[in-house]
Amino acid sequence: MQQHDQDGLPQPQRRGAVIAIAVSIALSVMDSSIANVALPTIAADLRVEPAEAILVVNAYQIAVIMSLLPLASLGEKLGYERIYRCGLMLFIASSFFCAMAGSLTELTLARVAQGFGAAGLMSVNTALVRLIYPQRLLGQGMGINALVVATSSVLGPGVASAVLSVAHWPWIFALNIPIGLAALTLALRFLPATPRASRRFDAGSALLSAGTFGMLMTGAEQLARGAPPVRALLLLAGGVLCGILLWRRQSGRAAPLLPVDLLRIPIFALSVATSVGSFMAQMMTFVALPFFLQHDLGRTQVETGLLMMPWPLALIVMSPLAGRASDRVPAGLLGGVGLACMAAGLALLATLPAAPNTFDIGWRMALCGLGFGLFQTPNNRTLLTAAPRERSGGASGMLSTARLTGQTLGAALAALCLRMVDGGPQLALLGASCIAAAAALISFTRLRAAPR
Repeated sequence: MQQHDQDGLPQPQRRGAVIAIAVSIALSVMDSSIANVALPTIAADLRVEPAEAILVVNAYQIAVIMSLLPLASLGEKLGYERIYRCGLMLFIASSFFCAMAGSLTELTLARVAQGFGAAGLMSVNTALVRLIYPQRLLGQGMGINALVVATSSVLGPGVASAVLSVAHWPWIFALNIPIGLAALTLALRFLPATPRASRRFDAGSALLSAGTFGMLMTGAEQLARGAPPVRALLLLAGGVLCGILLWRRQSGRAAPLLPVDLLRIPIFALSVATSVGSFMAQMMTFVALPFFLQHDLGRTQVETGLLMMPWPLALIVMSPLAGRASDRVPAGLLGGVGLACMAAGLALLATLPAAPNTFDIGWRMALCGLGFGLFQTPNNRTLLTAAPRERSGGASGMLSTARLTGQTLGAALAALCLRMVDGGPQLALLGASCIAAAAALISFTRLRAAPR
C-alpha cells in the first residue's frame, strides 16, 4: 500500500486509483439527476403527484449534504480511503433497494441511504486526488476530476434516456450495481493509505452540521411541496439555530469541521458562492425540462433525454479548453463569461416558440453547456488551490457541499414553480436564468479579490 509521505502514487497504482475514483464519483454525481427524466413515469407508476415525485431527487440531495462535512472531517481522522470504500459499499447496496422499491416511501428511504453512501465518496474525493497525483501533475489531476464531476452532473438524463428506451425505471438504479462493484474492486486494491489526524473527531459539531443543512434543506423542500407553513418555518428556524451554534463552536479552531477558516479567504468564499448559484440554475433546469418537453411539447421520455444531451456534450468539449485557459486567464473572468452564456441559453429555452424543432432546442442546450463548462473547471481549481494542502479534506467537503446546496435548493425551487402555476416549467427556466446571471456577477467580483 502506498504511503502518504511520498509524492503521489507510482504507475500502475496511480492509474488504477484514478479509474476507481472517476467511475465511483461519476456514479454518485450522476445519481443526483439521473431520475429526473423518469420523474413523470415514476409519479404515474407510484400514483403520486409530480411535485411529490421530486422527493426522489431531494431525498438524495438532502442526505448527501447533511453528511458531507462530517464525513470529510472523519476522513481526516480515520483515513480518506476508508471513508471512500465504505461509502461506495453503501451506495451499491442502497442502489439495489432503490431498484426494488414498490412505493414512494420505500424509494425515498432507499435514496436517503444512497445519499449517505454518495457523501462518503464526494466528501474525500478531491483530498484523495491531491494524494494520488505527484505535485507536478496535480493540476492535470484536478482538471480530470473536475471534468468527471461536471460532466456527470448533466449526463444523468442522457443515461436515463438510454436505459428507459429498453427497460423500466428501476433499471436506472440497478445499473449502479455492476459498475459500482467493478469500481469497488479497484478501490480496494489501488487506493493509497492516507494521513490520520491525531485530533479527536468532533461529534457535537458533526451533529450540528447535519442539523443545519438537513433542516434548512428539508424546510425549503417542504415549502416547495406545499406542506403546512408552520412545519416548514420551524425546520428553517431550527436549521438557522444549529448553524449559529456550529459557527460559534467552530470559530478559532485550527481545523474546523465547518471550514470557517477557509471561508475567511475572499477568493475561496466567492468561489463557493458562485458554485452554489451555478448549480442552483443547473438543477432547476434539469428538473423542469422533462416536464416542459414531455407535458408541454409532447416529446417522449427517450426524446427528452436525447434533447438534453447537447448540454453535457458541449461541456465535455469546453471543460478541458477552460482548464488550459485558466493557466493564463483569471477564473473570475472565465466564470463570469461562462455563466452569462448559460443565463442567455436558459432564457432562450424559456422563450422557445410554440412548436420548436430539434435544432431549436439543441443549440440552446449546447449554449448552456458551453457556458457551464467555461465556468466549472477554473472555478473548482481556484477554490481548491486557495486552501492550504493540509486542509484538503475541508476544501474537498466544502466544494461538494456548495454543489449539493445549489442542487438541492434548485430542485426545491423547481418543485415550487411546478406546483404554483400552470406554466411552471417555463417559470423555473426563467428563474434559473436569473440565478445564473447573479452568479456571473459574483464571479466577476473575484477579479478584485485575487489576481487569478
